[in-house]
Amino acid sequence: MADQSEFMKNVLEILAPLGDVTTKRMFGGYGIFLDAKMFALVNKAEELYLKADDQNKQSFIDQGSETYGKMPYYAAPPETLEGWSQMQSWAEGAVAASVRTAKK
Repeated sequence: MADQSEFMKNVLEILAPLGDVTTKRMFGGYGIFLDAKMFALVNKAEELYLKADDQNKQSFIDQGSETYGKMPYYAAPPETLEGWSQMQSWAEGAVAASVRTAKK
């Protein structure tokens, strides 16, 4: 998308190893999807949040991450924005949470 910020472009570049990641404008920011399942969002303040459920949310809580309102998305730890090696386990956990949630 032509109107994406540098922050958003950076996030998508970091997430590229996941596969065909797509975005959709929502919440004043973007929903981030893999295989038509939303696993992350970027709010209008350009903060990245990753999907969490009972299997991965404790990791976010242990890092002191806050949720995005009442939604099951937690702030990505700051170091995850440094590159794929820091992001990988967090992103894969968020994708897995989105798959588990979709199956319910």
